[in-house]
Amino acid sequence: MIRIANLLLFIATFSISVSLFNKGIPVTNNHGNVIEEIDREDVLNYAKTFLGIPYCYACSDPGKGFDCSGFVNFVFKNFNIKLPRSSKDFKDLGPALNPEEFKVGDILVFYGFQDSKNIGHVGIISEAKGMDSKFIHASSGKKQGVIISDLGSAAYSKRFYKCIDVIK
Repeated sequence: MIRIANLLLFIATFSISVSLFNKGIPVTNNHGNVIEEIDREDVLNYAKTFLGIPYCYACSDPGKGFDCSGFVNFVFKNFNIKLPRSSKDFKDLGPALNPEEFKVGDILVFYGFQDSKNIGHVGIISEAKGMDSKFIHASSGKKQGVIISDLGSAAYSKRFYKCIDVIK
């Protein structure tokens, strides 16, 4: 009798998990690991909800503001992806993608504004077109805050270091 009850419980749990998975709702295994594939458009749509939030150095709080790595970290944390909190720590994270491999949700890594040796900025691809892609990021420039910019612009193309995929 206990075996039948356990079997029925397993079947019910499996059926519910498959149903939730197909609806895009996160499902975890017995170890707490998410087994759902992350939708890149969901990442982008979530990131876009923060457009206009002001720039705030060393912040990752939408109520106060974001710096670049705080923004990227905050967005991906919502999807259970843990990323570095400092832009410099993105330097050795993942292999570099070729421009034709860029996808929405990939992370762009840049050298600093006036520092061609150290990583100083990160953003999330919002429109994938190789080196003509657009990206969403927390800018400390003239338009301080979360904005969408062109990777191909002079301000960013010359500072580009690499693009990485953390969603896979």
